[in-house]
Amino acid sequence: MTPRPLDAQWLRAHPLPEPDVSFDKNGRGRVLVAGGAEFVPGALRLTGEAALRAGAGKLKLATVRSAAMSLGVLIPEAAMIALPAQEDGELAAGAADILADHLARCDTLILGPGMSISTQTDDLVERILSAMQPPLTLVLDAAALTSARHLQDLIARQKGRVILTPHHREMALLTGQDESAIATDPQSIARQVASQFSAIVLLKANQSIVASPDGDCLVHDGGCVGLATGGSGDVLAGIVGGLVARGASPLVAAAWGCWVHGHAGRQLASRVGPIGFLAREILPLVPRALEEATRD
Repeated sequence: MTPRPLDAQWLRAHPLPEPDVSFDKNGRGRVLVAGGAEFVPGALRLTGEAALRAGAGKLKLATVRSAAMSLGVLIPEAAMIALPAQEDGELAAGAADILADHLARCDTLILGPGMSISTQTDDLVERILSAMQPPLTLVLDAAALTSARHLQDLIARQKGRVILTPHHREMALLTGQDESAIATDPQSIARQVASQFSAIVLLKANQSIVASPDGDCLVHDGGCVGLATGGSGDVLAGIVGGLVARGASPLVAAAWGCWVHGHAGRQLASRVGPIGFLAREILPLVPRALEEATRD
């Protein structure tokens, strides 16, 4: 199947669901973002606000207990869930039991921003996947998605309701291949992983790839070097999760999130400079970027 450009024409052919004017905030979608650590609590701020900027109606943030209160003050629009931590300040695997109690009350779970690779992370991700029930959609980001390398069957069981958002290094960890191999043929590898895991794959780079389990592949050339900055991926995960919560299919949400993220980055590059803008500066541009997507 020939890859297609991810552009305004594709977006027009695959529109986002229109919000029903009679909907309350629950009808616009409920997002739970889980992750962070004692020394990286701000990642959840970026992801959670991005989900709201993308149009989600309700937001819960779940992070280590020591950071939960300050994060709640920083984002007053969100409800907070305090989770247990390991001695090193990272999320403990036992946090999965607390999160599992909240899964039925959210439409999308974004798991991974601000987390580190560890056996505890592997255990936590496995337990969350085992507890998932339709119609919940899961966005696996950062360290949580590298835990998926041993969980192919559990993810495939979700039948396309998992979105993986790796950059090239994370894809190398996920597949066991060298980064150079990922860079040489990102389309084939993204398609292969999407098929093996029965998941949507958003492979992030200057040229990003969105692949689905049925072999569909989109290529987005609209990135910019300035987006290669700390926290940018956390924002992208939040946009994608917010769009899924609003009712977009996982493929449409991943594609629109990729385009909107790149469009906002290009706007900042024009205003601020090619590098040096901050991930949090992307956030206010998201609503307008969603409006401008099909006019580009």
